[in-house]
Amino acid sequence: MRFAMLGSGSEGNALVVQAGVTALLMDCGFSVAETAMRLRRLGLEPEQLGGIVVTHEHSDHISGVARVARQYDLPVWLTHGTLREHRKPLAGLGKVTEISPHEPFAVGDVEVRPYIVPHDAAEPVQYVFSDGAHKLGVLTDAGCATPHIEAVLGGCDALVLECNHDTEMLANGDYPYFLKQRVGGRHGHLNNVEAAALLARLDTSRLRHLVAAHLSQKNNTPELAVAALSGALGCAPEWIAVATQDHGLAWRGLAE
Repeated sequence: MRFAMLGSGSEGNALVVQAGVTALLMDCGFSVAETAMRLRRLGLEPEQLGGIVVTHEHSDHISGVARVARQYDLPVWLTHGTLREHRKPLAGLGKVTEISPHEPFAVGDVEVRPYIVPHDAAEPVQYVFSDGAHKLGVLTDAGCATPHIEAVLGGCDALVLECNHDTEMLANGDYPYFLKQRVGGRHGHLNNVEAAALLARLDTSRLRHLVAAHLSQKNNTPELAVAALSGALGCAPEWIAVATQDHGLAWRGLAE
């Protein structure tokens, strides 16, 4: 089992996980052409995808889903609330499935476990992916950690963890007040300190890969995010990977 990221940030997000013959896309905030280019950069053709699972309806995560699914005849899985907010773009697609945020499901060789997160969307979820032997946990677009999140993400072999902003940079930056409140609120995005505190509470005994993701280009730096996570984990900063907007993240194998 392995994973990579096409891009991570406010201008577009997509993650790909592969187990056996199944390659699954999580979110797609890019155009059809951009998605295809970024997949090929990873050595995949869009036709190799088994489908797209969606976290929520914000444009940086969903804007490309309907177009990519239509172009390559891909199935799409999303919650009822997300479908309600994005029904028109998805109209006419024959393979759209509503999922429960409480029930895992299988797509080929990948088990997909959705879980609820606090975010300012209709029915947002994040996911844990497994091939039966290894687990990849993904958490972005969450305003705060919850006991449920901690329980779900414990014992993963790899974690993709939101480090959206540094609190001082956000407070002193040029965002309008309402946006600062939204981003920093309990239904906004995790800051570096919150992400590190969550990490420190998790069972990381199996952890082989840790990726800082969804970094704000205006309100954070890779150095600050890495320092927070490495401090919590007690590891060398070089061990922490950072997913970027332009280049995403190269393949990581969970058995490595």
